[in-house]
Amino acid sequence: MAVSVSQAATCPNSTQIPVSLKSPPITPIPDTLVITYLQMTDPTQFRPAYLNYPDGIKMMCMDTPDVAFYRFLYSTVGKPWRWRDRLSYSDEELQEILTASETSIHVLYVNGAPAGYIELVKRREGPSGRFYSTEIVYFGLRENYLGRGLGKHLLSHGIAYAWNKGTQRLWIHTSNLDSPYALDNCIKRGFKIYRIEKEPMPELYREP
Repeated sequence: MAVSVSQAATCPNSTQIPVSLKSPPITPIPDTLVITYLQMTDPTQFRPAYLNYPDGIKMMCMDTPDVAFYRFLYSTVGKPWRWRDRLSYSDEELQEILTASETSIHVLYVNGAPAGYIELVKRREGPSGRFYSTEIVYFGLRENYLGRGLGKHLLSHGIAYAWNKGTQRLWIHTSNLDSPYALDNCIKRGFKIYRIEKEPMPELYREP
């Protein structure tokens, strides 16, 4: 049975959900960076996948962005996948990003602890500026929360939020450095691939 966007946007509260103590397997860095771009152009394409046991799970919007907390989320979620882009940003640079009116950050809590987050940016597009596009800039889970189905729950929440806020196009990109399940998760939620780019692996991502 299809779930409407308005229904999907609700995120109930709190059962003990086990967390994993395993880290993602270490894989060699490929020589080529492959970036896959995906988009969703209509809310009817959305295929939500919320967990059937939402007790213990809570989504909260970071209404008052906290730079130190954001650094914690970015570094712990992104470490296994070599997220490096924002590690060198100053507090002032991050504060400017986090407080921008078009930015929305939602944190996933499991049994009271932050388990992951999703960051969206809504922008005007087109010559008239009347067309709204939303990018899912980052989304992911901390290592101990992988393999529990939380990723599809988190992504579903972000997609529903974007459509409910009036976006007309939703897009995301993932790469071969990300979780091997990220691309599959996006496709199963209704995203369609529209571009693939390849380039030599930047030195930034080769560094240990």
